Amino acid sequence: MADLLRRALEAEGYAVSVAYDGDEALSLALSRSYNVILLDLMLPRKDGFEVIRRLREARRTTAVIILSARDAMVDIVRGLDLGADDYLTKPFVLDVLLARVRAAKRRAPAAETKDLHFGGLTLRQQTFELQRGDRVVPLTRTEYALLDTLMRRAGTVVPKSVLIEEGWGSDSDVSGATLYVFIRSLRSKITQPGESDLLHTARGIGYSLREETC
Repeated sequence: MADLLRRALEAEGYAVSVAYDGDEALSLALSRSYNVILLDLMLPRKDGFEVIRRLREARRTTAVIILSARDAMVDIVRGLDLGADDYLTKPFVLDVLLARVRAAKRRAPAAETKDLHFGGLTLRQQTFELQRGDRVVPLTRTEYALLDTLMRRAGTVVPKSVLIEEGWGSDSDVSGATLYVFIRSLRSKITQPGESDLLHTARGIGYSLREETC
């Protein structure tokens, strides 16, 4: 599978490195700069969960797409909570994977260096970090793209379709359920116990950032 994917990606013009176990994958990811990492979960030595956990602990923000035959919701949620930007279950269509890779490449920091602010939140454009008060929380590229869209449209309801397009691209096949998982993770980073809710759900429509007034 790894060799087939390598050939397919190289045919699309990508430069590809292949690792056949978790130790090698982590070493490559920490020592080189990549646009996107395709990560299997069932790797020898270190599994994919451990690889992505170590990457995010090292504050590496490289986009990670998990490719796995493990399609249980608990595995998908765990992978995304650990910091994956996307999760694609096997078997998958190659064109869908290539579309996800293109979308992941687009989710880079904005060229501008001006941070975004709303309701005590600060989105740090160059470091993929969210700050609220004294808390500074790292974001995945997908979480960053979603929060960037919500902050730029703060006070209005952003439709699910718009968030999916901004987060994954217009040629993606991402579902509302996948968006929900990312919003759930983002909400937990925005609001901790004792803090006011800022990210709200407009049922059946989308999501919005707004400050509740008494």
